[in-house]
Amino acid sequence: MLSIIIPTLNEEKYLFNLLESIKKQGVKDYEVIVADAGSKDQTLEIARKYGCVIIKGGLPSKGRNEGAKAAKGDTLLFLDADVILPEGFLKQALKEVADKKIEIATFPILFYPTNNWDKVISKFYNFVTWVTKDFMAHAAGGVMLASKKIHEKINGFNEDVILAEDYDYARRAHKFVKFHYIETKPVFYSNRRFKKEGYIKSCVKYILIELYILFFGPIKSDIFNYKFAHYDNKKIKK
Repeated sequence: MLSIIIPTLNEEKYLFNLLESIKKQGVKDYEVIVADAGSKDQTLEIARKYGCVIIKGGLPSKGRNEGAKAAKGDTLLFLDADVILPEGFLKQALKEVADKKIEIATFPILFYPTNNWDKVISKFYNFVTWVTKDFMAHAAGGVMLASKKIHEKINGFNEDVILAEDYDYARRAHKFVKFHYIETKPVFYSNRRFKKEGYIKSCVKYILIELYILFFGPIKSDIFNYKFAHYDNKKIKK
């Protein structure tokens, strides 16, 4: 069984599109777990409409960990609420997982609504992720797959890591199992962060994040001023 885990906080503008794309995948043996951090909009109503399991979440790491605890499946797919799965994504991904006995993996992405900047950044990110997969795993938490076995082995996401907790998770898992980059159709990934912060500023910020992790390790202080669901000017504590 596949357990799809989605951390949320005021995601009414995006969650519908993701859940609709999951519904159209043609896969039957799955559950969707929404780990909510206290939404004040229609997020939970949308989740209920699609039959999701709703649990209490928090920051993304907390939400993903709580979702994994509640999961009935042996395979966990972590998604952000603002992604959209392309047609046939789940069938191809699950076939690869079964055929190759994959325990940790990520996928190509394409930022949307797509402009030239989005295309360039997406291609660059996908290339870096593919090139570094065997020695420095990168996995965007917005679309990452893991077996429940490896999730439990590494004690899930480190909730002390404030930013790039997905990279930390992938690299800890990679110490025990092979990290895979499954070349499905790109998963549509919202460019709202770029729109909010600006493309150049965002790119510089992510380069600095990479350098910080490389030289100092996981980011456990709020030096990059990370906010969960900051698009609505709200911030929550762990």
